[in-house]
This record gives sequence, structure tokens and C-alpha cells, in this order.
Amino acid sequence: MERGLYIVGTPIGNLQDITLRALETLKGADVILAEDTRITRRLLDRYEIAKPMVSYHKFNEVARLGEILDRLRAGQKIALVTDAGMPGVSDPGARVVTACRENGFGIYVIPGPSSVVSAVALSGMAAGGFTFGGFLPHKSGARKRRLLGLASGDLPIVLFESPYRLLKLMDEIEQTLGARRVFVARELTKKFEEGICGTPAEIRESFSKRAVKGEIVVVIAPADGTETPATDFGPGEDETEISAGDLDPADDDHLQSLENPPA
Repeated sequence: MERGLYIVGTPIGNLQDITLRALETLKGADVILAEDTRITRRLLDRYEIAKPMVSYHKFNEVARLGEILDRLRAGQKIALVTDAGMPGVSDPGARVVTACRENGFGIYVIPGPSSVVSAVALSGMAAGGFTFGGFLPHKSGARKRRLLGLASGDLPIVLFESPYRLLKLMDEIEQTLGARRVFVARELTKKFEEGICGTPAEIRESFSKRAVKGEIVVVIAPADGTETPATDFGPGEDETEISAGDLDPADDDHLQSLENPPA
């Protein structure tokens, strides 16, 4: 391995979904930047990798840049991981990649599992491509406007969503886009993996007698001409406050524990 930043894709759930190259890179790194060191420790312990870790998450990524660049100047090999999937895709990583490029350091990518393409494949909706929207904003009006913007094309929309806001998202899809077909992928590759397809109303009904839990990816089908008109959510809505339903406990969208299901 040469000096530089290595962007390493990690399992999205099942710890067996790790590439040989990713393991080799983690073993060869001088230090590992981890979104949550507790979660990454489980992966390292599983494969008997003993390497120092430095926390690198959305609350400290700017403050860490100087230290990371100093390590690279000293000739270190740095692996960047997130809790699950690829760093820099709706997770911390983009800032350090940009800083490394601006300072002339090598940047290498070690691809791994993706919840986005896994959900798309399971949905059967996106043979011709899709639009990825990541997480929607927290405020209701901004969420609906973002949905409308994403839906302006003719491709399926793929979103990440917190379990605390999934049912709210179903309401918003129904109000802004109509009764489109939706696929909800929950806990991908984990013991309780689930895929549900239906209208927003049918998705709500599926969760009417149980709690929504786990990591969620939502695929929204493009318009087919049968949707009901979108309702007006505009001028009267207060954008200055976030309702209690908009907030997660501790506001942790991605710092959820990974399960280690049986093979």
C-alpha cells in the first residue's frame, strides 16, 4: 500500500459481506477513520484486525482535517470507513476526500456492499436507472419540495429514511406525488431483512400493528399517469419550527448498531 487515503466500503449488515481487498486494506492501514468506533470494532474483531482507530463523524469531520493531513504528510496510510456501506454517500467522507485531493495526496477506493443498489435490485423498478436523493430534510415543507424536485424526471427515486419518519414519508409521498408504487427495504442483509411493495396506504397498513425498526431504503416508482393530484402544502406552512415527529431520539440517523446474523 502507498501513502494516501483509502475509502473502504464495509458491510451494510451481514459482516460476511466484506471483500478480500477491503480486509487487506484495513490490515495494511496505519490508522482507520471510523464514523462510530464501537461499530467498526465489531468488524475488526470479527476478522482479528488490530489497528488504531480515530473517530470521524459529522460532528467533528471539519476539526479532524488538519490531523488527517498531518498524518498523510508523515507518510501514513489511512483507511476511511463508515458504519455501513460507502463513506461519502449520505455519510461523512466527502470533506476529507476533497481536502486530500486539494493537497495532492493519493485517494483510492475499495468498493463494497451498497444498500442503494441492493434495494433497487430487490424493487425491480429501476432497470433503466434511478435518481438517488439520500436523506430528505427534516422540515416538512422542505421535504415535500425536495420530493417534488426529485420526481420531476421519469426515473424511480431512491431515498434513505429513518424508522422514526417512514410513516410520515408515506403521507408525504401520497400528498405530493399521489398513490405511486413504493418499495420499502428494511434491514438489508440482516437477520430480519424485509421488502414490502405497495402504495403508501398499503405500506402504512403493513406497519399499523408493529413498530418500524432498522435501516430503511425506499424506492418510489416513477409516475405512470394514474396518480392522484398533489395537494398544496405551500404558503401557510411554518418553516421556522421542527415538530416532534421530525426528530429522532438523539438525532442519530446512521449510528444504529449493526446486527451480526447467522450465515
